[in-house]
Amino acid sequence: MAETQLTERSAYQQHFRDLCEALGVPHPTEEDLIGNSYTFEKHVTKVSDGKGFADVWKRDAFAFEYKGAGGDLKEAYKQLIASHEDLKTRTLTKLYNARPQWLANAHSTLDEAVFAAYGWPPTLTDQEILARLLALNHQRAAQQQATSS
Repeated sequence: MAETQLTERSAYQQHFRDLCEALGVPHPTEEDLIGNSYTFEKHVTKVSDGKGFADVWKRDAFAFEYKGAGGDLKEAYKQLIASHEDLKTRTLTKLYNARPQWLANAHSTLDEAVFAAYGWPPTLTDQEILARLLALNHQRAAQQQATSS
């Protein structure tokens, strides 16, 4: 049997997918396309030495830390323990409260795309947006009613 030449990352992801298939359960990219609750390479802040990631993580269930051939399993265990508190307390609410720049940028881009799709100026207030959406809703309801009559 030939020894694998795969990187640790390639090997563990394939192994975990194979394990999920054998158990008849979905793997991360089948169950959670965003990676909010089940993912490969979950970024974490470790208590002991800063940033890192858990190789496989599922909220409120488990975390896996793989090591390549000759890797230190005790070190893998220490990495998981150091990441535990960050993984346990990470929530969408805390993310939005922190409002990192990448998230603010993503929302701005999305807002611009929505304004462009509706053909609206990007300077509308929330009240104006709600009024326009309500008017569109009434217009579409009337069209549906007219076609079903």
